[in-house]
Amino acid sequence: MTAAPEFHAYGSPHLLVIFLTAVLPFALFALVRRSKSQRAERVLVVTLSGLLVVNYATYLIFVRYRGGAVSWQQLLPLQLCDWGMVVVIVAMLTGRQRWFEVAYFWGIGGTVQAVLTPNLHFGFPDFRFFSFFISHCGIIIGVVFLMLTRRYRPEPMSIVRVWLWSELYFLVTMIADELTGYNYGFLLHKPEAFSILNFLSDSRPLYLLQMHGVALLFFLVLYAPFGIVDLAERKLIRKAGKQEKSG
Repeated sequence: MTAAPEFHAYGSPHLLVIFLTAVLPFALFALVRRSKSQRAERVLVVTLSGLLVVNYATYLIFVRYRGGAVSWQQLLPLQLCDWGMVVVIVAMLTGRQRWFEVAYFWGIGGTVQAVLTPNLHFGFPDFRFFSFFISHCGIIIGVVFLMLTRRYRPEPMSIVRVWLWSELYFLVTMIADELTGYNYGFLLHKPEAFSILNFLSDSRPLYLLQMHGVALLFFLVLYAPFGIVDLAERKLIRKAGKQEKSG
């Protein structure tokens, strides 16, 4: 069997993936807007959701039968991106704001980092290269597409609700890691690929505590642009109200 090509971060294939991830949701939005058809939007949503599901199933089959000695403990859907994929699919198919907000914070906060600093050993054109980026980039594309087409955005309470969902993920995954010995969510140790987690402590209890701090920081940063806009709008409203009274 021919050895799989090695992945090189920020090589031409990786840069192309990043470019397409940034451009595609806007291109799809332009297509929907030009067609002026809810049916076109629905077709795109179902197609993207189906692609994510088929890609995930195909990956499981591939690594089980062609990826070498892989045990069932390594195939559990317990990476944050796995949960993020489910959430963004539900958000796209149901159109529910509450599902979107979880998809936004998980998808943009966690998946963007995975795309920029992928924990990936297999380069282009290995199947695992395509599968990894389809799953991760598909989440980002779905989230941004919802923001453009439905005008969804997070609210202040979104941070609290997503934090609670994140704690559920943390609890479930930490138990699974202890039982299987596999590093889901990077809760046992830091990822092999360089990421922001490499700056955290080597002491596991402190490392896990710092992960919570990093997650909260990401949530606040992701909400900040919307908070700034809201604050500016409130100031303009107050200013307009004072001018009316003085006039």
